[in-house]
Amino acid sequence: MKEIYKPLFTPWKIGNVEIKNRIVMTSMGGTSIFGWMEPHHLDKEAAKFLLERAKNNVGLILPGIAPLKNPMGGQWLYKSKGAFKKLKPFMDEYHKTGAKLFIQLTAGFGRSLAISHVMEMLGSNKVLKVLAKPVLDIDYMTAAPSPNPNRWSDKVPSRALTIKEINQIIEAYAKTAKLCKDAGVDGVEVHAVHEGYVLDQFTLKYTNQRTDDYGGSFENRYRFPVEVVKAIKKECGDDFPVSLRYSVVSKTKGFRSGALPGEKFTEVGRDMEESEKAAKYLQDAGYDMLNCDNGTYDAWYWSHPPGYMPHNCNLEDVEHIKKFVTIPVVAAGRMEPDAAAESIKEGRLDGMGVARQFLADAEWVTKLMEGKEDKIRPCITCHNGCFNMAHYKGVANDQDLHDTIHMSRCAINAETMQSSKYHISKAKKVKNVAVIGGGIGGMEAARVAHLRGHKVTIYEKSDVLGGVFVYASNPSFKDKEKDLVHWYQKEIKDLGIEVKYNAEVKDLSSIPADEYIIATGSKPKRIPVKGFEKTSEVKEYLTGEKKVGETVIVIGGGLTGCEVAYDLHLKGKKPIIVEMKNDLIAVKGVCLANSSFLREYFALHNVPVYLETKLAEVKDDGIVAIDKDGKSFEIKADNVLVSVGYNPAPLVAESKNVHLVGDCVSVGNLRTVIWRAWDVGMKL
Repeated sequence: MKEIYKPLFTPWKIGNVEIKNRIVMTSMGGTSIFGWMEPHHLDKEAAKFLLERAKNNVGLILPGIAPLKNPMGGQWLYKSKGAFKKLKPFMDEYHKTGAKLFIQLTAGFGRSLAISHVMEMLGSNKVLKVLAKPVLDIDYMTAAPSPNPNRWSDKVPSRALTIKEINQIIEAYAKTAKLCKDAGVDGVEVHAVHEGYVLDQFTLKYTNQRTDDYGGSFENRYRFPVEVVKAIKKECGDDFPVSLRYSVVSKTKGFRSGALPGEKFTEVGRDMEESEKAAKYLQDAGYDMLNCDNGTYDAWYWSHPPGYMPHNCNLEDVEHIKKFVTIPVVAAGRMEPDAAAESIKEGRLDGMGVARQFLADAEWVTKLMEGKEDKIRPCITCHNGCFNMAHYKGVANDQDLHDTIHMSRCAINAETMQSSKYHISKAKKVKNVAVIGGGIGGMEAARVAHLRGHKVTIYEKSDVLGGVFVYASNPSFKDKEKDLVHWYQKEIKDLGIEVKYNAEVKDLSSIPADEYIIATGSKPKRIPVKGFEKTSEVKEYLTGEKKVGETVIVIGGGLTGCEVAYDLHLKGKKPIIVEMKNDLIAVKGVCLANSSFLREYFALHNVPVYLETKLAEVKDDGIVAIDKDGKSFEIKADNVLVSVGYNPAPLVAESKNVHLVGDCVSVGNLRTVIWRAWDVGMKL
């Protein structure tokens, strides 16, 4: 282990519970050991997931949020006695690893509940809402301190929780915590005065307009989380640790409006002055740890930071709040081990909170301990497998139901939370496998086939592995993507997979093999307009082949187009985005935490965005565009970059022993590429 990381591996205490090291796996939706909509209960994927990480030297694990009241059917968790009977033997097995476990319990989501199209349909129709209530009580699921707009849908506003319901929730916290304690759980975490969930909504002025004992004054707004911890301590004893998931600062300008890093704004939620007071107030009420980040669902990129956010984005604020409490404080949010270790060494922090990196690589802590950092498969913060709840103009949460009930999967690690489907099994017959194309899809298919025992050769037409990902990772904010390319390159080398570089294959008959995997990618689409030949592909810009001037039009406001525009702006250029749809990044699969950052960044920095606008002509000094009303107008620019999609470009069609992977099948994202590579590699 490198000297710099040693502070991460020192013991510490939460209350009377000793934790062997400072690395905390924070909660993620989908990893609840009780489940609700997710099918991952103790006897399925969650148990395997948690035990595997515990065996790999994490100090403390916080499984995903466990709703006190099941949204599906409305049963209180403490009445599910069978679940806690299963929990006791699991904890006995878990403790053999030396790790500790706190179960995170939630009162609910309130106005932050990710309303889907189906839920919107049920929740906005009085008759359907009543009929659905025994199965899906949307009225209760979205209940908040006060009537408030939902984060995702205009059609399903929140109603106010009643005093009776508040008391029921407090009672449920206490009873559920006691059952957890009796089952051998080391502690519980109250979720949350965090992220704008329902308990947090009670504490925040802009979401709490109550005039009773739970609204108005500071003490009244924080009464709910205070009564929760007091009830737990009364039921479980003062020595039973209770952690609090805590957002230091809300970073919120208003409903559905966050504040970007460095932005000057008026805070409508919890500002630092209030947070200093609140942290001590909550400590004095009985909480034993603050598990911290920033943000609300209105500023979701703080709680679930995409790659556009700085590394350690919440650390400074968390270090500040530690000055006002004596209980341990943990920081989460794109945390890097070197920064966390230094902060712990200097006494500015007690623990390093990490979530999604545990999805990408279950063994990353062990690898860090063994000095094998270059073997760690990096999380690229794409949110595409773990948390791809998407929202854009005109839709509620546009996430497929299958993804909703299977969160905490990983775009770059197909085995995560789906090991029953994706796992390495030795091939019955060893075959010679030729992989045509050394991009991510080709490398992953080659890796899986090799691990199954096949003899694999990769044929790559260039002199480097990585394909389009090599240039796609060029922007400054794509450092983790660069790391992923390097990880794959090293894996292929370390596994001893043969690679033939500068070997463009045009005819499969020239390379005899038993099985062929085609990973030849895609080709950019063209728009049939006058002067299109004057445009440049975004690839040419990203590779550096095309130098651009000061003002650059980007045709296409999907994720790639927006990321290119973002990169241009960071470099001091003046991008202009032209998009046919009514919103930027109006597609499924791009998490709101990612898309809202980009939309709000362009708005803050006055980047011109033309929506519902078509390209009509490309000229030497710009373009002619047509707006939604059919009016033509010109936009002047030095260059025009095009990002309007791609078409699959397979070398040959799929057949009995020819298999397609990656974008040459259908153009998608890294998740579709990697999971498809597994589909192919496992059947050879």
